[in-house]
Amino acid sequence: MLKQIKVSFIRKRDLHILTTGTSTYTSDQRFQVLKSFDANNWTLQIKYPTFRDAGNYECQINTEPKISLSYTLNVVELKATISGPSEVFVKSGSEITLFCKLQQGPHDLGTIYWYKGSDIIQTVMIHENDINSDDMNRISVDIDQTDGLISRLRIQRAAQSDSGNYSCVPTIAKSASVYVNVISGEHPAAMQHNNASQNTSPISSIFILLLSLYFTLVLQHFSLCNVKFFNLIR
Repeated sequence: MLKQIKVSFIRKRDLHILTTGTSTYTSDQRFQVLKSFDANNWTLQIKYPTFRDAGNYECQINTEPKISLSYTLNVVELKATISGPSEVFVKSGSEITLFCKLQQGPHDLGTIYWYKGSDIIQTVMIHENDINSDDMNRISVDIDQTDGLISRLRIQRAAQSDSGNYSCVPTIAKSASVYVNVISGEHPAAMQHNNASQNTSPISSIFILLLSLYFTLVLQHFSLCNVKFFNLIR
């Protein structure tokens, strides 16, 4: 009896019948119907879902009366994140350490590639003429899959030539980037503080001047009121 029953999956947005029984009625090969051996469980599978796939779907059973179940598919973008601010300052000779993370998803998270600018870092390490074996050893990438997918890029003995935009590019998710500044001499924190002070000092000076003028006018007005009041009581 159960094997004679047909289950259909319908996309409610355009009322498109995607599958009926084991047959698929769409040219989109990402859609596939799966059933258990005893035909009691039917599943609509959508491979590599996109935002356009989000919406309401319905499964129907060809009984009398008809039995149906509606559900909503939400598609969430998987995006990589790099720990820390979008721009970092590193002192020359120290170590650059960048962490790129992908949260756990319902499927294989693939792998993560690191780029400096438009060049993949492995390519730079292998084909750059001025990088010897010792220089290649100072650059390493570690992978940790304990909680999602974490890739760590380490560059030892940072030089000013290591400055630039670094991106972690997953195979199945949106990339993330950070700009690294390698500086020599002055401490990065002090440099940032000085830049902030230089940028804000003109505004701060104007604000303090206006504030002083305001209080001067208030005090003058208050003094004038006191004189008038004193003359009245006399």
